[in-house]
Amino acid sequence: MITRDKKVRISAKAIVIRKGRLLLMRAADRQGTYYLLPGGGQKNGETLHEAVVRECAEETGLLVQPGQPRYIRDYVARHHEFARWDASFHQVEIMFPCEFIKRIGAPHEPDARQTGISWVATSRLGKIRLYPSLLKILIAPDGRLRGPLYLGDSN
Repeated sequence: MITRDKKVRISAKAIVIRKGRLLLMRAADRQGTYYLLPGGGQKNGETLHEAVVRECAEETGLLVQPGQPRYIRDYVARHHEFARWDASFHQVEIMFPCEFIKRIGAPHEPDARQTGISWVATSRLGKIRLYPSLLKILIAPDGRLRGPLYLGDSN
């Protein structure tokens, strides 16, 4: 089991939809392939917009322009399927719709389990293992974002 301090981690995530496809980080575990929004932890002194731009550049090699926050979720690990590995983890994610600007290089700081990036058709989101899984409902097949701003403690 991973042990962490009791601090809440703030994470900025990008929702980049281009030509009917959602930009996702591809990762793998014992159960196979799964997908996540690009993004990650906010650093001290960094705005959320700066964090999401930096994280996208590091993980995808793409420059994005974030808009206003669209979704906020708590992830309290002890309430979800990964509790036995990291029960003390608590993260607040702020998800921003982002405009793709340009490719600026190759990804250079992916997380340990990440295996690459994928542009997945928004009409196919229901068929993949995606976290948070609520995105399968919140992102309509035509790419429109719907639903509430605050998603609660969800996976």
